[in-house]
Amino acid sequence: MKKLRVLVLSDEIDRALYDHFDRSMLQDIDIIISCGDLPARYLTFLATMFNGPVLYVCGNHDEKYVTNPPEGCICIEDEIYEYEGIRFLGLGGSRRYKKGPFQYTEAQMEKRIHKLWYPLWRKKGFDVLVTHSPAKDHGDGKGAHEGFPCFNRLIEKYRPSWFFYGHMHLSYDANTPRVSRLGDTSTVNAFGKYVVEVEVPENGDTHRSADGDGGSQLEQ
Repeated sequence: MKKLRVLVLSDEIDRALYDHFDRSMLQDIDIIISCGDLPARYLTFLATMFNGPVLYVCGNHDEKYVTNPPEGCICIEDEIYEYEGIRFLGLGGSRRYKKGPFQYTEAQMEKRIHKLWYPLWRKKGFDVLVTHSPAKDHGDGKGAHEGFPCFNRLIEKYRPSWFFYGHMHLSYDANTPRVSRLGDTSTVNAFGKYVVEVEVPENGDTHRSADGDGGSQLEQ
């Protein structure tokens, strides 16, 4: 079974990948995905040093992306991006807590999802959900860090193989899970960096992780 090695990132620059970069760190990586709240210069640097695609969604602290987005990267906000037969759906942003871009009420996020009905129908769903915020009551917090219930419903309906999200720093709570399950979906908090192996679908089928893990941290 062919597997795609995915490097997921969010919220904090990993110094080993930036200040002490060595190309060998990415030699086994097929695709890089940012779940938000990372400087544009960081993603631009990785896109320059990496031969594969660098995808991203926006976090609530990515206001500068409006005028200075990461160069050489692919924004998958409100889109389904397909790579090697794997369908990635992007929905960035957090709960609205002040004025500014990339913040949404539950109703606004639900409306974004509703507008995706045609690509979801045309692509027959998706394999990987990429967001900044977590789902409700699944590794989330309170206030601005509360998850979106509409993500739970989206996952329940389409049963993607994986759900990658950020926003919740692992330092916030020692009990915050890195890898977990939400129904049939394997979930990953992308804080810092993490590597996940995603099975490539055959004959249009979505293959799920057998044990709910499937990922391992890069060596420092």
